[in-house]
Amino acid sequence: MPPATGRQPRPPRISRAPLAVVCVAAAAATLTLASTAAAAPSADYAASEIVVRYAPRPAPAQAVTARSGRTPGPVGVGETHLLRIQPGASLSLALRRLRAQRDVEWAVPDYVAHAAGAIVPNDEGNGGAAKDWQQLQWNFAGPFGVDAPEAWANLAADGVPGGKGVTVAVLDTGVAYANRGKFRRSPDFGSSQFIQGYDFVAKNQFPNDRNGHGTFVASTIAEATNNRYGLTGLAYGARIMPVRVLDSGGEGEASTIAEGVFFAVKHGARVINLSLEFSPGVTASDIPELIEALRYAHHRGVLVVAAAGNEGHTAIAYPARAPYVISVGATTEHGCLAAYSNDGSGLTLVAPGGGPDADLPGDPNCHPEQPAGRDIYQVTFTGSSPRRFSTPSGYEGTSMATPHVSATAALIIASGVLGHHPSPAQITARMRATARKLGGGGDERLYGAGLVNAAAATARGAPATVSG
Repeated sequence: MPPATGRQPRPPRISRAPLAVVCVAAAAATLTLASTAAAAPSADYAASEIVVRYAPRPAPAQAVTARSGRTPGPVGVGETHLLRIQPGASLSLALRRLRAQRDVEWAVPDYVAHAAGAIVPNDEGNGGAAKDWQQLQWNFAGPFGVDAPEAWANLAADGVPGGKGVTVAVLDTGVAYANRGKFRRSPDFGSSQFIQGYDFVAKNQFPNDRNGHGTFVASTIAEATNNRYGLTGLAYGARIMPVRVLDSGGEGEASTIAEGVFFAVKHGARVINLSLEFSPGVTASDIPELIEALRYAHHRGVLVVAAAGNEGHTAIAYPARAPYVISVGATTEHGCLAAYSNDGSGLTLVAPGGGPDADLPGDPNCHPEQPAGRDIYQVTFTGSSPRRFSTPSGYEGTSMATPHVSATAALIIASGVLGHHPSPAQITARMRATARKLGGGGDERLYGAGLVNAAAATARGAPATVSG
């Protein structure tokens, strides 16, 4: 059975314009404190600044005092000042002392606002210059991508950059996750990005990739980002659980895949990615052990995402066709259904898979007579060697589309937009409600609810359907 084919950048700081309603003193004072306990820098406020509001003065303004740096103001009007504490002094201690003063109405850190715009990492791709990843990863940042830069900004604002804290299990050919024997960890992964998985093919605890497919899928989900190397991962803050269920040729039995699903659920995965498919003739009654495992995952609150298949059929392949599983079709760089992608009743969403457009008369985005759109790119093996890595071409398919949806699910979970423990049904509904409608008439048989949109799915507020 073949499969279907960092450090978070700190958002720009808002300039120091006068605060609305209140006026910050033009010349900030320095607050002298006896304590030398260092205050840890924060991503949310300036490490050495405090904004203080003093009570209105009952008497005429006094001269400036050397200790507080207060400036004269009109009688009966409160004053707001920006104070700087000395290097090495404790910000929390300064706040406590100021708040204890009778003439202080309030004292707060000088909180930092973040521009409500996209985050563009510095990964160099094949271009050799910062941000050149955009030349290859149209699937993340192109006109018919998943709007990754805006999603990254949303997650950074939520304090969980890249989906930090969520575990995604990749059930595949393994992952280049560790340096062991002849195997090497992908240079665009950090060792801390993985949790212990299992090899159900070799029956050991070392699910190293022998094919490259699983590494590619894992890279799409969580490749290190903003590290001036390689490409980017959509949920780069998530952790990958590598579970090997397919052999070096990309094939695996239903019983092996079922074992992998049970393992992932029992060991803390929140999302399971299945970039694999069975032959079109396989039905649910042929794979009861896997159907049972998928049902178990759903009942335990674990979302399963699977590839719709690559035969160009009007029926979705198993396991994507199973109940409780998100089925993912593939789209091209032009926003058309890919020629190879299965479609049909029960298709949940589509995501970038690359390759040629399908022949769909009436669909304004489909141009099969033109050259095929670009492939999907991620860092994985060069050829078949588990020791050499690059960004090879030739990867297109619903296997490539599926991890976009798994990563978006991880971002939704981490963001908290659906609460702390959203159910698989809630996550699915969120992605469907925020998907970008495609097709001449928005035909769900071809595109499901539409093209997954990571930015809209992680934005605060009520879901809004994206059109275009």
